[in-house]
Amino acid sequence: MASPMEEQWLRRFRDDDRCGTKLICFPHAGGSASAYRTWPLELPADVGVLAVRYPGREDRFGDPFPSGLEALADDIADAFAELARHRVVLFGHSMGASVAHEVALRFQKRGCPPAALCVSGRRPPHALEGLRKHFGTDEEIIADVVRFDETRAPVFADPGLREVVLPAVRADYRLVDEYSGGHRPPLDCPVYGYTGADDTEVTPEQMHGWADMTNDAFRLRVFPGGHFYLGAEEQALLADLSNVLGHLTAGGA
Repeated sequence: MASPMEEQWLRRFRDDDRCGTKLICFPHAGGSASAYRTWPLELPADVGVLAVRYPGREDRFGDPFPSGLEALADDIADAFAELARHRVVLFGHSMGASVAHEVALRFQKRGCPPAALCVSGRRPPHALEGLRKHFGTDEEIIADVVRFDETRAPVFADPGLREVVLPAVRADYRLVDEYSGGHRPPLDCPVYGYTGADDTEVTPEQMHGWADMTNDAFRLRVFPGGHFYLGAEEQALLADLSNVLGHLTAGGA
C-alpha cells in the first residue's frame, strides 16, 4: 500500500497489477502532472504512468514551494522510497530533467538505482554554467514562457488565471536559476536523451554531455521542433519510449 506521502507527490494515470515497470514523469518549470495525462494511451499496458505533483499548483495549490531544486529532489526521493524498489524509469523535461536526475542519484545512493533515466530538453549539470537566467520581472517571465509555448498566452492574458498560474512559474524559474549543477557521480543505469532540433535552450551537442552522467549506455534522439517539441512529436516520442521500456522489461525479466 502506498504511503500518504507517496500519494501526496504522485498522480497515477495508470498503475495496476499488470504494471511491472513504472514510468515516473517530471514536469517542466511552471508545468504540472497533468501534462502527462495522455501518455497511457500510447504506452504499453504493462507500464504504469505516474507523474510528480510539484507543490504550489493544481491540487497542491496551498502547499509551499520548495526552497531549492536539490531540496525538491530530497523530498521526492523520500516520498518514493518504497516505489524505488520496483522497476522504475524516470523521465523529465527541461527543469524536470534536472529534478529527475537528482532523484535518480538519490535512489542510487540508497541502493535502488532506476532502470533508466530519460532526460529531455536540458543540459547536463556540468554544462549549466553560462546558461541564461530566466528569473526577472513578472512580465519578463511571462514573455519567456510564451516565447516557448504560445498556447499559454491566453492564460496570462486573463487576470484571474494569471494570478493562479504565475506564482508557480516564478518559483520554478527561481529553482532553475539557483541550481548550480556541477559535478555529479555517474549513474549505473542507461541514460536516454531527447531534444528538439531547434531548441534554443540546448543543442544536440550539449545533450550528448549526458553520456558523462552514466557508467552505462547513452543514446540521443533528436526530433523536429523547439523546446516544447513534445506536443507535436508526442506520438513519435512515446513510440521511442515504448521501445526503450520494452527493452528494459525484456532485460529485467
